[in-house]
Amino acid sequence: MRFEGIYTPVVTPHRDDHSIDEERFAAVLEMLIEAGVHGLIVAGTTGEYYAQTAEERFRLMALAKDVIGDRLPLIVGTGAIRTEDSIEYAEEAKRIGADALLVATPPYAYPTGREIALHALAIDRAANLPVMLYNYPGRMAVNMDEETLDRLGRSPNFCAIKESSGDPNRLHMLARDYPHIGLSCGMDDQALEFFAWGARSWVCAGSNFAPEAHIALYHACAVEGDFTKGRRIMSAMLPLMGLLEQGGKFVQCIKHGVTMRGIDCGPPRRPLQPLNKDDRRKLERVVATLNSAITAIEKETA
Repeated sequence: MRFEGIYTPVVTPHRDDHSIDEERFAAVLEMLIEAGVHGLIVAGTTGEYYAQTAEERFRLMALAKDVIGDRLPLIVGTGAIRTEDSIEYAEEAKRIGADALLVATPPYAYPTGREIALHALAIDRAANLPVMLYNYPGRMAVNMDEETLDRLGRSPNFCAIKESSGDPNRLHMLARDYPHIGLSCGMDDQALEFFAWGARSWVCAGSNFAPEAHIALYHACAVEGDFTKGRRIMSAMLPLMGLLEQGGKFVQCIKHGVTMRGIDCGPPRRPLQPLNKDDRRKLERVVATLNSAITAIEKETA
């Protein structure tokens, strides 16, 4: 499988009592399909998988497949501390007809490169689906190092990596030394650099509520090869990216952004708390400015 375009890790809407609102979840999926994203990810960090029961995760992946059908690729996250749990999520993803898996380093356990590889290979043997690896040392404490990547080269299913380390040296290493593993941007404020180094996809939570801007940057850089236009779009997007990464309110901002588009996503699950009024107003101003800038850029370059 070749990952191309914008892949959205979908939010999970909640009612006021923190139960999952399946009707609004389906509405978010439909909105994103209509907006033109290229793939949808269920059970990513943005979807608050870590705060869900196994039964809830099974239900959401099945519901997503029912809604999406064959219109877009469905990627299912397998994140868990125990390898056995990740295998169970992967097997269920295959059963419901998912197109690929997102495989991250098990959090908190602090595994070695060899242990990460053995974890991923066990998932691969159980499901035999295309895999996008997820390197996020900021949350998982360790990198998927060269030993990990070399060991995973034994299976052709490991066909992409979402790189979220923020380290330009890793970006260069992946592009230069592992060209057989498709490079996917996982660090939003480095999207321009990722595309310059050959990335063909971008996993971006902000595309939940600003898909047009994210698609515009992908199209300018990866499709048109117009990095002058890409720099203009990136410059317009940087205030939003800075806001999303500020103060540990990432998921809350994404959920409020979707609410701004007319689908009330409700609160995050505890221990996270919703945005306060000042934070909501700040996000609304930044998004309004971004949308105006993207519209102007697209008109000028049409």
